[in-house]
Amino acid sequence: MGDRNGGGQVAEELRALVSEAETLLRSTANASGADVQERAQATLQELRARLSALEDTVRSRAREVDTYVRDNPWQAVAVVGGIALLLGLAMGRK
Repeated sequence: MGDRNGGGQVAEELRALVSEAETLLRSTANASGADVQERAQATLQELRARLSALEDTVRSRAREVDTYVRDNPWQAVAVVGGIALLLGLAMGRK
């Protein structure tokens, strides 16, 4: 499991996609119909390509986690148990 910041990168990519969609929506207010449609199509194609790459990254990370858990089942159980204990303690204090 090489890169530990994969989740942050995925979240950053999603934020960028949302930001680009918002920019497109704002820009359509002042543009003509044909221009808006062309820009929307180009942006949509780019967003689809980036989303596909993001899906591939998520699938790859899921496979890595699956492999790790299968290779180290007791460590995975211990980690999940520790997290559950911490969550239980935190929720019990409310």
